Amino acid sequence: MLRIRQRFDKYRIEKRLGEGGFATIYQAYDSIEGIRVALKIPHQEMVSDSLLKDFKNEVRVLARLDHPHILPLKYASFIENRFVIVTPLGEQTLCDRLRKRMSFDLTLEFAQQMIEAVAFAHEHRVMHCDIKPENMILFENNHLRLADFGIAKIAVRTVRSSGSGTLGYMAPEQAMGKPSFRSDVFSLGLIIYRMLAGKWPEWPYEWPLPGHNRLKQKVPQEFVEFLKKSLQVNPKKRFTDAQQMLKQFPRLKRQALKQAAIKRTKKTTKRGSTTRKAKSKSNGVRAVRRIA
Repeated sequence: MLRIRQRFDKYRIEKRLGEGGFATIYQAYDSIEGIRVALKIPHQEMVSDSLLKDFKNEVRVLARLDHPHILPLKYASFIENRFVIVTPLGEQTLCDRLRKRMSFDLTLEFAQQMIEAVAFAHEHRVMHCDIKPENMILFENNHLRLADFGIAKIAVRTVRSSGSGTLGYMAPEQAMGKPSFRSDVFSLGLIIYRMLAGKWPEWPYEWPLPGHNRLKQKVPQEFVEFLKKSLQVNPKKRFTDAQQMLKQFPRLKRQALKQAAIKRTKKTTKRGSTTRKAKSKSNGVRAVRRIA
């Protein structure tokens, strides 16, 4: 464990941002570039040839995935016998942001950004395998970037693993060690459903899911069907990959925003009508009083 204010090569450790099963993330100041960065350092007691291979794989994957919504790699090397991955420092994670109220427009914007990131990875035959709000880093102007490809698998079709991922966000088949691009689709569907319905779907994922009524009030039925298809327990009934999701999502997003705008207009009109009626009634009462 690195200490706060400790010098670590050209970096000065400022604080610990988080800790996972394999690594700790620190905020550090780069004394050469004069900027703050995030350092991802595997736990020393868990370092093995296999783990280092996974982290080196992450570096190689990130080097291939140059996209606005994928967290880029700044540097990777051994420092003081520790393997270190350096990335830009965001403001917070999507998990942090979900603790506060979020506008409908921003919710859909985040949804599109995350789908675009995963679609780009799938286009390059890379599965993420650990899509969750904690791995979505937010920068200024609500710019989202997908991070942590540490257990990503490069695949042509389906890559078998040991059920890697995070419980609560994994597709059922991934939990059984059979991930595919459709597993990432499921994880995306879970997060978007949570953002819109305010509830996390849980096993056995039987429809209608918790928060379904709230979801129907917010988005058109076609959007509901989009999420329902993403969250099918049988992977063969889901979208093949995030690229297929992305082909539909922009249109569904426009429909949802249009419906929301119409509802806001009706609500404003109704409120204005009620106010005018109240004023008219008040003026009538005053007129009667003057006559009396």
